[in-house]
Amino acid sequence: MPDQLLYAMEVTLNGLMAGVLYALVALGFVLIFKASGIFNYAQGVMALFAALTLVGIMEGQVPFANLINAIFGTEIHTFGWQVPAVLAIVLTLLVMILLAWCVQKFVMRHLVNQEPIILFMATIGLAYFLEGLGDLMWGSDIKKLDVGLPQGLNATIDDLTYGWFGYGFFIDNLDIIATVVAAVLVIGLTVFSQYSKQGRALRAVADDHQAALSVGISLNYIWVLVWSIAGFVALVAGIMWGTKSGVQFSLSLIALKALPVLMLGGFTSIPGAIVGGLIIGVGEKLFEFLIGPMVGGATENWFAYVLALLFLVFRPQGLFGEKIIERV
Repeated sequence: MPDQLLYAMEVTLNGLMAGVLYALVALGFVLIFKASGIFNYAQGVMALFAALTLVGIMEGQVPFANLINAIFGTEIHTFGWQVPAVLAIVLTLLVMILLAWCVQKFVMRHLVNQEPIILFMATIGLAYFLEGLGDLMWGSDIKKLDVGLPQGLNATIDDLTYGWFGYGFFIDNLDIIATVVAAVLVIGLTVFSQYSKQGRALRAVADDHQAALSVGISLNYIWVLVWSIAGFVALVAGIMWGTKSGVQFSLSLIALKALPVLMLGGFTSIPGAIVGGLIIGVGEKLFEFLIGPMVGGATENWFAYVLALLFLVFRPQGLFGEKIIERV
């Protein structure tokens, strides 16, 4: 088999794995938009905040240590203990649920039935607030996140592909785990959205706030629920991305990479987020491999956005999105 074809196969597999990581972030956007009609600009920052909180809890770091030391002249930084990864993840999830309650209590409940642009601007403010809060609570230095997930070359795939083709494929163990986790999340969230009473209530709220209120649906409960689920998805994405590239404030920019995923898959489709992520992941890797050398490289920085632009022109609702028809 030609070497170039083998390299292309390896690039495709790695693109699929990268696409899953993009899709994990996109899932949070889809959940909130599907349930409340809000495009949550803060989803990437929520993943960053979850990862920062997880590292801080695991390392026994004192929240707001820098602020406390500046005010009182102390030198307190840690409690002196380490928290097991599983317990730290549970505690971080509780923090994200508390965050969801605060978002509903202090932001969303005051914006019932407002225009979508107002809700969108509220999430922009929330994003910058959370970024500043994370910096204040846990510091701005780059942190290493290790919850025990295996990383590095998967020896089994390397041996199998070497036996088949005489060339071993490099597939990261972390990417494989992310793929499995994403598949479980998509199945679970799809079942929840389509077949549970709460899932139907979420869709009713997205269609019309006032109509949902008139049939006895509690907006307070629904918004706490959906932001809690989005916080859980953000935590999962933060763990995967934080383990892969470290916990740093540039982590919040992964939200920008999720936008083309949403445009391809559709803003209201949970499976569409996965399919869009896979298309973007494979497309940008193959485009860089095949076309990049001809145009000077670095095509991964813009390929996804050009592809999304084409979709906006020819199919603005995305592959799985619902086409909106308004009667006038």
